[in-house]
Amino acid sequence: MRYEEMGFAPDLVDYVEAWEHQRQVHAAVVAGELPDTVILLEHAATYTAGKRTEPHERPFDGTPVVEVDRGGKITWHGPGQLVGYPIVHLPGPVDVVAHVRRLEDAMIGVCADLGVEAGRVEGRSGVWIAADERRPERKIGAIGIRVSHEVTMHGFALNCDCDLSWGGVIVPCGIADAGITNLSLELGRDVTVAEVLPLAKAHLDRVLDPVSRHEARASVAPA
Repeated sequence: MRYEEMGFAPDLVDYVEAWEHQRQVHAAVVAGELPDTVILLEHAATYTAGKRTEPHERPFDGTPVVEVDRGGKITWHGPGQLVGYPIVHLPGPVDVVAHVRRLEDAMIGVCADLGVEAGRVEGRSGVWIAADERRPERKIGAIGIRVSHEVTMHGFALNCDCDLSWGGVIVPCGIADAGITNLSLELGRDVTVAEVLPLAKAHLDRVLDPVSRHEARASVAPA
């Protein structure tokens, strides 16, 4: 797997700049000019809206939003959040859900390495912390992807030590009945993107290995 580290705090990456770079890398991977690639970065603060975003889910205060071509709804990217854009071939027949599950698996693995128990919620994408005596069910990792020419774009965002006040002016990911969280809040200490980065690479290597991708596809195929 080829990795590109596009920028981390204090060198935050503009969302539109990264999106254009994604398109360039995607075209090169489709053409066979580059191997499968994962772009890793921290964005300057921005809201992005996927194709299923409803009007009432957008910022209540008129904050600008970048319209994107991924699936999913509205979310935030910004400092303290590790964002990854896997640009990888999917085995045929293309199974988008299997790819989403792999990215969830990688984030769940990172959380486990740090001592945070995270998992999935039926009917909702992303990675979640179960409700407990402290807080209700809350989302710690988001996913939104697009597939073109059997190669993926967009990807995941894992909250490390980001400011969580961004969720106060939108309906995050279109989910009104749950909260948002980050690794620092869950562990009671500062968990930086720099600390999470090598763990994320290790788990991405595990779930995005070509053999693993084919095995995962076979495991979810109809009997």
